[in-house]
This record gives sequence, C-alpha cells and structure tokens, in this order.
Amino acid sequence: MTLVELPAEDRLQARKVLLEKAGWADADVRPLAGDASLRSYQRLHLGDKTAVLMDAPPPQEDVRPFVTVAQWLTGHGLSAPELYAVDERAGFILLEDLGDGLYGAELAAGADEGLLYETAVDVLAGFQGHAAPDNTPSYDDDFLLMEAGYFTDWYISRHLGQAVSEDQREAFFGLWRAVLPDMNIGPRVLVLRDYHADNLLWLPDRAGPKRVGLLDFQDAMLGSVVYDLVSLARDIRREVSEDIPERLIQRYLSQTSLDGFDEASFRTAFAIAAVQRNTKIAGIFARLAYRDGKMQYLDYLPYVLSLLKKDLAHPQLADIRAMMSPFI
Repeated sequence: MTLVELPAEDRLQARKVLLEKAGWADADVRPLAGDASLRSYQRLHLGDKTAVLMDAPPPQEDVRPFVTVAQWLTGHGLSAPELYAVDERAGFILLEDLGDGLYGAELAAGADEGLLYETAVDVLAGFQGHAAPDNTPSYDDDFLLMEAGYFTDWYISRHLGQAVSEDQREAFFGLWRAVLPDMNIGPRVLVLRDYHADNLLWLPDRAGPKRVGLLDFQDAMLGSVVYDLVSLARDIRREVSEDIPERLIQRYLSQTSLDGFDEASFRTAFAIAAVQRNTKIAGIFARLAYRDGKMQYLDYLPYVLSLLKKDLAHPQLADIRAMMSPFI
C-alpha cells in the first residue's frame, strides 16, 4: 500500500473510528511530549486504564515499520508496547502505555545506574541473537556515509558558516570508506538506532529483560553489532558515569560469542561507530535548528563535540581526527 496525504477531515474521521472500534472513544485525552519527527503522542485515560495514541501523518511518516518491529520485539519476550489498534493508511496506532519511567527520570530520582544500564545491555545482547524481521533495510556503508555527510552539509557549512568544496567532501567520505569495514564486524543484527536513555523505560514490576521498556524503534535497520551499545554508552542527552561505558562493553562481551571478531576489533568498531554516530548527530541537530526552527538542539552540541573528541583519539581514526579537529 502506497501512503498518501489524507485531508485533515479524513484523518480526524479515521481517528474517531479507530478509537470507537477499540473501545476508547470516551477517553480523556492529554498530550505527551513528541520527538524530533512529525509524530505526536497523546495519553488516553478511561477510568483506571490508560493507553497512548501515536499520530504519525502520512506520507511523511509511516507506522508500518513500527508495527513490524514492535511485534518482533514482543514476540521475543521484550517490553515493546502492545498494539491495541492500528490504522496504517491514516497513520494512527493505539498502543500500550508503558508509563513515565524513562531512564533519565528514574536515574535523576536515584535509581541504580549500573543496574538499569546493564539490564539494557542484557536486552540488547539477547535480541541480537535472533534473526531480524524479513525485509529489514540494510544499514550499509552508503547509508552510513550519507549520515556522515550531515556534518559537512549542516554542521560545518550551515552552523559554522564555512564553505566545504566538493573535493573536501569527497576526501571526507574517502576517509570514512576506509574505516567503515572495521565497524561492521561480526554478524549483521537488528539495530534499533536510538537505543538510549530517552527511549528506555524502567519497569521494575516486570522480571528480567522485560524490566526495560522499548520506544522509538521504527527506524530499525540491519547493521553492526556495536551500534546500539554505542547509542547507550555515548548518549548525547545524558552524561553517564565515567565507569559505565567500560562496564557495558564488558557485560556485552561476556554474553556474546564473538563470532567474527575479538575484543580488540570490537573496541575499534565501537570507537568508529561512536564517531560516525555523533558526527551524524552534530549535523542532524544543526539541521533541526536551522531548517526546522528547533533551536534547542544547538544546546546539545558542546557535549556531542566532547564525545567526538574522546572517540577520535582511537588510532584507527587518526586521519579522520586530523580532518575534523579544526571544526570541533
């Protein structure tokens, strides 16, 4: 089914029908915080029950990947939201409300940082042992290079106001092409791509890996075993304790067969993925600010750049470090 933009009145009618069929037509509706996309969320209250309505207007947004990955995760015993009702054409999902226990809020209230983060690693190591859903798109070198281009196109050119020639851009991509093979070690696995504290909830009433609630996984792809661990350990929105990244690496390695790689190559892949991810994020945050008017994302840039400097110290990244250092 090809998604098309629907008239506003048609979407309102579709929303009404979905809620009526699901038995939530009389619910009290309150807005929830959105994200960097066009998706928005509302919490529905009906007596002592709650649910969440995702509003993802097509064609800019497509709920089908979310549905696929949610069902895959719950099918493997993990705490993604249960889907109560879905209208793919209109872009609405009524889903289970996993609460407000985001990692950031729980940790600010005194939760055990090591316990929460290590449990998130257990979830990650566990689901990577299963074959990804059929037709999962590939997080391949071309896609990774496209993301790295946000740094030149939006961070350097737009944010810093410095011209980048086509030759300089191609030289930057050439350096990345040389190191990306060392990031893609081991088997290709499902990568949620935004596996960090703002998208994880602590559910202490559940057991084992189910204590970690999972959100914002509609952009999942088939990629490197290190990528989601990097997202967790090098989170740009929350500064983890100094010992946490090493604890997470050690815990992950203790649960992984290391097929196709050893610890040294894993650590190299981790550094490359960390630099690729935060290079991309610096560009995306500049784009959100200057293209979309979300200037608050510029507040994150100093910490993003500090993480880049940390991981660029890896010897395998010496050439990229030399090229990027004047800009960070």
